[in-house]
Amino acid sequence: MRKPRPVVDEPQPRKTIRVDKAPTTGYSLVVDGHFKSHYDTVEAAEEAGIALKNKFQMLQVQVYDAENKTRSMIDWPGPA
Repeated sequence: MRKPRPVVDEPQPRKTIRVDKAPTTGYSLVVDGHFKSHYDTVEAAEEAGIALKNKFQMLQVQVYDAENKTRSMIDWPGPA
């Protein structure tokens, strides 16, 4: 005699972001030529980029604007 299978809710599909393709909306951090994290505003992306650059000065950090398809470099001023 077989036991009835319990009903399991199917998990919601994840929204995956492909790192090998440029995003089409919003702003992304580009670290050493690789797309990393995605943000809705340029201010949030720049803030995250500056925080990353403060921790690791040797990284090349850029903010990618998906709408205009442009990149802007985040510069670290160095020790004062």
